[in-house]
Amino acid sequence: MKSIDDKINRVNATMSMENMPLTNANKQQLRDCLTGKTSFKAAKEYLIEKHTRAPQAKSHERYL
Repeated sequence: MKSIDDKINRVNATMSMENMPLTNANKQQLRDCLTGKTSFKAAKEYLIEKHTRAPQAKSHERYL
């Protein structure tokens, strides 16, 4: 079985091909999931919450 660092390096290489390399925080989050420190489900929920914006009023609704 591949080591955790090998798996993270492969993901980073793939993401880098798309000009989206992993940050140190991304790598740590993957490491935490792969070692069982956190679940993939919890990590996914955190990322969805982090990157979801609250609905914004449409420009014409702001003045009503």
